[in-house]
Amino acid sequence: MSESNTFRITRRHFLGTVAGGIALMAAGPSFAQSKTLQVLSHRVHQTSLGEGDKDLLAAWKQEHDTDVVFTTLDSNPLMDRLFREASLAQTDFSVGYMVDNRPTSDNAKLFESLQEYQDKDPIEAFDDIAAGLVRGMTIDGRLIGIPVRTATQGLFYNEELLAEAGFDAPPTTLEELVAQTIAISEHGKATGMILASDLAVFPVMFARAFGGDFINGDFELLPDPAAMQTALTVMADMFQKGALPRSYATNKGEELLTWMQQGRAAFSVLPFARAAQLNDPAVSNYAGKIKAIGFPISETLKGKVEMSAVVEAWAMTIPANAVDKDLAWQFIKEVSSKKNTLGMALNGNGPARVSTFLEPELTAKNALAEIESQVLANARGAFPPFAEAARAQQIFIEEVQLAVLGRKSPQDAVASMQARIQPLLPA
Repeated sequence: MSESNTFRITRRHFLGTVAGGIALMAAGPSFAQSKTLQVLSHRVHQTSLGEGDKDLLAAWKQEHDTDVVFTTLDSNPLMDRLFREASLAQTDFSVGYMVDNRPTSDNAKLFESLQEYQDKDPIEAFDDIAAGLVRGMTIDGRLIGIPVRTATQGLFYNEELLAEAGFDAPPTTLEELVAQTIAISEHGKATGMILASDLAVFPVMFARAFGGDFINGDFELLPDPAAMQTALTVMADMFQKGALPRSYATNKGEELLTWMQQGRAAFSVLPFARAAQLNDPAVSNYAGKIKAIGFPISETLKGKVEMSAVVEAWAMTIPANAVDKDLAWQFIKEVSSKKNTLGMALNGNGPARVSTFLEPELTAKNALAEIESQVLANARGAFPPFAEAARAQQIFIEEVQLAVLGRKSPQDAVASMQARIQPLLPA
């Protein structure tokens, strides 16, 4: 069931008694704001900004004499609602949060070009927002969203399982990672690595480690086919040698946490934000022993190019049919400030600013902050959004599975990807 709620964030507090209610009514306009900004988002975007006496926007709302009303939905219903609202003659929602894998050339036209606002009234230290995130929200040369929340993929490892297999440090190259996963599997206590077969994130990370990709920002399919072929060869070898579980073809994303918490696998690829869950003593058998690093690049490229991890991001947009675009931009500017980016991060939000991860308040709370900062600086989405993206991803996943399971050669899988997916790409 999707979550759909409307919450009003104000400086007023419900007094809870008849007398208090009467007093509030008597106070009248002194508590009310003269303007209202309607925001369409996921609940996490609202909660990260705080509420009540911890409201990060309290001063901004007072300064702008503005009340902010959030309407929140789960991710897919939210995207459906946002595009539907933006298609109307006019919408009451002046700000909409959008995930970065949804704006295509067609639906991006429904939203304001924010570069014009940025040129006139710039966001503080805009170049501090990770470049890959900004590129992900720039569609056909138009910046339509300001990144505000991230989920960056890291390589998690169980240091106890590594030590038991004779390793005193995590891998520094992709080749070392593969060797460690195979050795740990042979050791017998755990599977080397757990990956989900139903997500493109994992083969994309392996391909990028060898300098390849699935679809780049210019919509070039398999820009380096040999790199993808190498990645599939490596993954197939890992499966054959038991470094990936026999259940690989049916493993789903939600299982990765459980495998790592139970010590059934020594490595996995997950968002850095999962560290707390992985090390929660209430649910993890290895609390405090599951660490993370950036996903390593191949030894053939180490020191020559930077590894580009996969990141998913949310951004704030202004529908072209919104009722108060100038106020919406002021809201986006305020939320995007360094101060509020840090405040949201302390509330559990994944920052879009690279520098935020290095703030002492955050590093004291998050041991992985500095590592995530380094990874985010070069991260980008798994592939750019386009009309047939879902179908293209499904074909990609299907071919990857066939290659990893040994039912098709990596060379044939890559050739099939090229033949089947190319017709789906934008002209």
